[in-house]
Amino acid sequence: MAATAVQKSPTSKKNTSQFLWEAKTKSGETKKGEMEASDSEAVNARLKSLGLNPVKVRKKSALDGEISIPGFGGVTGKDILVFTRQFATMIDAGLPLVQCLDILANQMDNPAFKKVVLAIKAKVEQGSTFADALKEHPKVFDELYIQLCAAGEVGGILDTILNRLAAYREKAEKLKRKVKGAMTYPAIVILVAIGVTALLLLKVTPVFAAMFADFGSALPAPTQFVVDLSAWAEAYWLHVISIITALVVSFTWSYRQPRGRKFWDKVFLKLPLFGPVLRKVAVARFTRTLGTMISSGVPILDALDVTAKTAGNRTVEEAIYYVRGKISEGKNIAGPLLETKVFPSMVVQMIGVGEATGAMDTMLNKIADFYDDEVDTAVSALTAMIEPLLMVFLGGVVGGFLIAMYLPIFSIAGAIK
Repeated sequence: MAATAVQKSPTSKKNTSQFLWEAKTKSGETKKGEMEASDSEAVNARLKSLGLNPVKVRKKSALDGEISIPGFGGVTGKDILVFTRQFATMIDAGLPLVQCLDILANQMDNPAFKKVVLAIKAKVEQGSTFADALKEHPKVFDELYIQLCAAGEVGGILDTILNRLAAYREKAEKLKRKVKGAMTYPAIVILVAIGVTALLLLKVTPVFAAMFADFGSALPAPTQFVVDLSAWAEAYWLHVISIITALVVSFTWSYRQPRGRKFWDKVFLKLPLFGPVLRKVAVARFTRTLGTMISSGVPILDALDVTAKTAGNRTVEEAIYYVRGKISEGKNIAGPLLETKVFPSMVVQMIGVGEATGAMDTMLNKIADFYDDEVDTAVSALTAMIEPLLMVFLGGVVGGFLIAMYLPIFSIAGAIK
């Protein structure tokens, strides 16, 4: 079954949508494609004018787009990084843009990303700019990527911009891995502790409780507590799971609301152990993104707008927008940054020096490098601090249970002697 695409009609109106179609040729061959039109009747008319017999025409939905979920056949950050690096090399070697996209698409193993790159290639062949073609795939290419590519096309330095983007994404992915590593270990140990506790209370303790019932004497306080807790867990385990599920759903819903997101992001930055790490991550991301955009020739107001949208934390995002508003009124960047109380004073002073000397992009990248190392150090210290605490907790749960269960046995042995 062959697949083809039909170029959008030159008479397309502004109020158009994307339609997916399936049609048969006069020889009976099935063809599929995508077309921009005002309605399905216009698609049918266009297909018939091309000698095709329409079989199925439907409006394209959000579910038909590319899905960026790592591990589920979508486009991952690593895919985009490799694509960017290879694309930059080809552009730097002097290959035409369309040829680069064609080569990259044909060598891709990821079918979802291959589909995206072929769609971009088709758009460029129709006369669209590369940046405008990227805008058709916001789930794959974020606004930072699109803005920088647009600046590269205008300035004729797309290869340089792509290399900067590749370097930026490499460092961003490295930073993300560090934070995930810091969160993953405690989460795994806590889940194991919960699982072990549930197993002991629901499966092991009832066996001991039945045995202790035959003793006919009062149990030691620790043993009685564990037996009562086991009985309560057996009676109400479904309620506990329901409450935990409700809390998780409530938190997820709250975090998706503007007010809830603002509240929780502020809380995260103030957490005793994780708050300082998250703040350093926010500073590293802010300075890296802003430095990359300014060095690529993006105006400061546009750069701050994109940086705010990619901040990853609503508190930091609002602070950046506040700074952007003050700069648009004619103020410098250092003063408003200090007023937000989100960024450390050392960072603000260094940015102020960079602005005064006309080398703010260089200063921002130096700050980002420094805070990348700071995040690495903080994550290592956090892991070293949490690891023994979690092991003591897990050991305390298991050890406490064993002591509580064996106390009656020791008491009986003493009585027999």
